[in-house]
Amino acid sequence: MSAAAVAEQDGRTGPLERPAGRTCRLCGSNQLRRFLDLGVVPRCELFLTPEAVAAPDVSYPLQVWVCERCLLVQLPPLFTPEETFTDYPYFSSYSTSRVEQARTLVEDAVRRLGLGLDSFVVEVGSNDGYLLQHLVRRWIRCLGIEPSVNVGETAREKGAPTFTEFLTAETGALVRAIHGPADLVIANYVYGDVPDVTDFTRGLRSLVADDGWASIEVQHLLTLVERTEFDTIYHEHFQYFTLLTGQRALATGGLSVVDVELVDIRGGAIRIWARPTECAMEPSVRVTEVLAAEEAAGLHVARGHDGFAEAVSRVRDDLVSFLIEARRAGKKVVGYGASGNGNTLLNYCGVRPDLLAYTVDRNPYKHGRYTPGTRIPVHAPERIAADRPDYVLVLPWNLRAELLDQLSYVREWGGKLVFPIPELEVVSPAPADRPLEHPVF
Repeated sequence: MSAAAVAEQDGRTGPLERPAGRTCRLCGSNQLRRFLDLGVVPRCELFLTPEAVAAPDVSYPLQVWVCERCLLVQLPPLFTPEETFTDYPYFSSYSTSRVEQARTLVEDAVRRLGLGLDSFVVEVGSNDGYLLQHLVRRWIRCLGIEPSVNVGETAREKGAPTFTEFLTAETGALVRAIHGPADLVIANYVYGDVPDVTDFTRGLRSLVADDGWASIEVQHLLTLVERTEFDTIYHEHFQYFTLLTGQRALATGGLSVVDVELVDIRGGAIRIWARPTECAMEPSVRVTEVLAAEEAAGLHVARGHDGFAEAVSRVRDDLVSFLIEARRAGKKVVGYGASGNGNTLLNYCGVRPDLLAYTVDRNPYKHGRYTPGTRIPVHAPERIAADRPDYVLVLPWNLRAELLDQLSYVREWGGKLVFPIPELEVVSPAPADRPLEHPVF
């Protein structure tokens, strides 16, 4: 019997291919089912110097799998975190909205947990101190654990105490022995970036006081699927979580989920509140509601993940068609943002400088460099006002509200903004943000 016939007989509609020799990093099963294949692409954060542009790219398969036993959606570990995060080009503070969201989280945690001058807070993956600075201003004792040497140094320059290291069970125990247990441990958008999720979780538990809390923010697989946010998939992200798989992962280190919040950040996230299992209370009604929504969407069974690839290809077709039509009409299109998710989008869609003349970014580290794979030059944001392009393709579309404000000046010459996800939308950066009919030439 053919594979297709077997799939039809047992009710599975998705691909049956399984990666040879691969096992699930959470439960050890070898029953991994293909979720999405984005081709072979270079690592998304390796921006090229002018000298490196003529050299060939080193590329890797960008394939995503779902475990049929525990349902964790995951990428194979093609290289170690040390190869990505030791010297890192991403600085959180360049996003004003992320700094503001961090301030709000700190204020909420202070109210929720009664944090004060005698409290201790640890942030794992603390980047450049974008969040720790709000704790420092409140005179709350805090510590960041950040593996990137260059980024951690920037945090220390801001007055945010930072320990340059990867979190493991061993380093978690070391930090606890030196600084004491933490009343709160924060891990924002780092839980998906570790290939050994069990060891990392044990490190979290080592940090948390026996009656303490952990706040873990991750992109929600439910919104990733519903909004076709495939560009948030790249090699440095090793797994993507539903609340269900988040529960299962945290349980490996002795942490239990007691509450969850839906957060409108990065295209849709969940903020998981967990406590050591021995002191955890019954989960809140919000936990029950989010689990029910995931189940209704089919994400609590392996075959419910099928069909995502078709939706992704429609996004690609719409964007490429728009860019080709714009070029034929003699219109100039440039990009805004040089982010990891933008590089996934550009590489998967096959966009080159003939369709996107250049992109800009607020991070000076990237100026004068080129995007990996696609070789699109990166300039300072001022280039847009100087050139007055017809369209600006917004690559970090998940910062829509922030960028509509930052790019409001584009309307001075009749320019338009293009948002590629969740579906192609061309808008005028006017206060009303009114949609325009596509295409507009």
